[in-house]
Amino acid sequence: MNAFEIIKTARLTEKGTRQGEKYNQYTVAADRRATKTQIRQAVQELFKVKVTKVNTLNVRGKSRRQRTLQAGKAPDWKKAVVTLKEGDKIVLT
Repeated sequence: MNAFEIIKTARLTEKGTRQGEKYNQYTVAADRRATKTQIRQAVQELFKVKVTKVNTLNVRGKSRRQRTLQAGKAPDWKKAVVTLKEGDKIVLT
């Protein structure tokens, strides 16, 4: 897998913005098969920063139903919280 397949998107949320300012951490949505090492290398390659730590968790998709009897389901995905070296930043805006 290349870096663009591993890192799906950077998550821009209110909590993530506070994490970026206070702890220098950023949240990305990663491929479910990717390991922490692969995520570290992909973030360093794409954003040209030094990663010190990667925490991952699998997020279960929510059940959805809108005006029908049949329920749908949002897909499962992997969240990765990436901590960067002091002084490095990822500009998401």
